[in-house]
Amino acid sequence: MGNNELSAMAHLMRRAGFGATREELESRVAIGYEATVEELLHPEDGEAVDIYEFLRHHHSQWKPGTAGGLGQSSWVWRMINTKTPLQEKMTLFWHQIFATGVSKVDHYDEIIDMVDMFREKGLGKFRALLLEVARSPAMIFWLDNNENHAHAVNENWGRELLELFTLGVGNYTETDVREASRAFTGWTIEPKLPRFHMGRWDWYFEYRADDHDDGEKTFLGRTGDFNGEDIIDIILEEPATAQFIARHLYSFFVSDEVQVPAWSVTPPADPEAVDTLAKVMIESDYDMRLTMNVLLNSDFFKAAQFTKIKNPTEVVVGTLRLVGDAELPSPNSFEWSNQIMYMGQDLLNPPSVEGWHYGPEWVNSGLLMTRTNFVADMLSETDRPGVRTIIDRVGGAASSPEQLVDSCLDLLGPFEVSASTKDELVAHASTLTWSENDKSGAEENVAGMLQLIVSTREYMFA
Repeated sequence: MGNNELSAMAHLMRRAGFGATREELESRVAIGYEATVEELLHPEDGEAVDIYEFLRHHHSQWKPGTAGGLGQSSWVWRMINTKTPLQEKMTLFWHQIFATGVSKVDHYDEIIDMVDMFREKGLGKFRALLLEVARSPAMIFWLDNNENHAHAVNENWGRELLELFTLGVGNYTETDVREASRAFTGWTIEPKLPRFHMGRWDWYFEYRADDHDDGEKTFLGRTGDFNGEDIIDIILEEPATAQFIARHLYSFFVSDEVQVPAWSVTPPADPEAVDTLAKVMIESDYDMRLTMNVLLNSDFFKAAQFTKIKNPTEVVVGTLRLVGDAELPSPNSFEWSNQIMYMGQDLLNPPSVEGWHYGPEWVNSGLLMTRTNFVADMLSETDRPGVRTIIDRVGGAASSPEQLVDSCLDLLGPFEVSASTKDELVAHASTLTWSENDKSGAEENVAGMLQLIVSTREYMFA
């Protein structure tokens, strides 16, 4: 088994999931890269997480309402324990784009329903997913389409549909915003019951024909008595939509781009890669499974190792999948959700409809300290099975400072650090002493080295 094969598989599992243990990497290398991609792309063939196991331990999370601000904990637990990681990674991808937050919706249940929809449809046709987003009570309330009436048009949903969800700035006019908004009049929420003691009752989509503007509309050069579905169909006919979603895919799965507001004036870092993905979408009627198959098997994806700064969810979920002993839905599940929030990503509660800013904006002095403290603390728990396995596998390979460092880097990645970082790690390892029979001392040294490595700048890249 070559180190290049292991590195490629580790890269795939970091980007198409949340990382993997060395044992999982070795088993996946044995079946091959393309076969692993095929497995990841078909979550329906995998073992589903029993979310009711979590709910049996934390029954209040069945209807979390807004109490405690921890409505995302069941999703975090699911990501940690999933056997179908790409399905959850795509769910996180769509949540970043169609950012909808409890800060305004004030109803975790509805946003969780939207996340469940992303899980179900995230690898299917983009049209079906976009239509479900337009009908989502959470999105309707988030972007005020319940206030969009035939006699008083509200442009909030229509504007963000074009600006942040499909076409991007520069590919539509203010008239298009107005006409799209008119087409979505009458798309609203059924009358809502008052709160009950645990939160809000479920909300449901409702189409009110008597509140729909059925007049003639001109949108992106087409004229007709359009409704919301017509607008979505016209949007998907525009090449700019495929380019926009392709750039999102590239930025999330391949390499950090500039923030979305700069896209209209800053070309993609790899225009050919974006063009490749956009072409697949157009030719496949926006089939996201086929598009992701091309992305994950592409040379530009395989070459982009450690070019993305891990988002907080990747840091926390990836660390817990590595160290293990996170299967039980213990009270720690809530702390893990909080850790993601402390690092700057409050799941189900993005800061705005623009979602989170990513890349270098994930880290500053405070957030970086939060990251390193969490990861180092997890790696210090030598009774966790994942940490125990690494310590046992380093074993006799730690016969010299260089070998100790190299073995730990290999089993945590494999990944490389800069020459200066490597020198510092080796210098520290050179100060360590233990006798051949001092097993506890050897374990302590390995655990300490693991903590140092995960505290490095390089470890924060995926």
